[in-house]
Amino acid sequence: MNNPAPAARRPAGVPSRATGRGSGWPVPATLIALSAIPLIAGAFRLVQLAGGPATIPADDRFTFPAPLVVHIAGAALYALVGAFQFVPRIRRNHPNWHRRAGRVVAVAGLLVAGSALWMTLLYSQKPGTGDLLYVLRLVFAAAMAGSLVLGFAAVRRRDIARHRAWMIRAYAIGLAAGTQAFTEGIAVAAFGDGELVGDLAKGAGWVINLAVAECLIRRRPSRRAGPAPAA
Repeated sequence: MNNPAPAARRPAGVPSRATGRGSGWPVPATLIALSAIPLIAGAFRLVQLAGGPATIPADDRFTFPAPLVVHIAGAALYALVGAFQFVPRIRRNHPNWHRRAGRVVAVAGLLVAGSALWMTLLYSQKPGTGDLLYVLRLVFAAAMAGSLVLGFAAVRRRDIARHRAWMIRAYAIGLAAGTQAFTEGIAVAAFGDGELVGDLAKGAGWVINLAVAECLIRRRPSRRAGPAPAA
């Protein structure tokens, strides 16, 4: 009887299929790091509203703080849980978790967008901001809510490509507060402080995030190498 053929050896320097795919964990780590500044500021604001020490300047506009509390809590849930929705290994190996977490993320995102619209329309404008930022907040909050609704409708139709695209856009809009921390600092350093400079810097945060999102959506996935040929 013939002996079975020996197992094919992988040539040196060729990664295995398991290791060649990559873990994908740098993506959520980067997203969480980007959202750290607004999340920390939001946590300080909640502590202040609860009667704790005033670690950041008080804001007298929030005489009715419920929308602000919803906005901060929803943003924390949206940023932290949503970051793990972009890990391919989780989507592939734990589809049930991905679906359940996706519903939580979608609800949190709608709360963030809805509370942003509420505060923009019903609260007075923050000193030092102008009408341009007022309009931009309305536009991007509505765009975030619309993207979440379209993404949910797409996955109900089993249109995964459109679902992925709309959810990436919604997450990019929601994460703009982290990018704005950098665009505002750069704008002030380059052009000085001012109402128009601040409004444009915040608008740049949304635009940059959406531009990156569109690049990711349109990027063709790299073709993975097949199994190594037999020696």
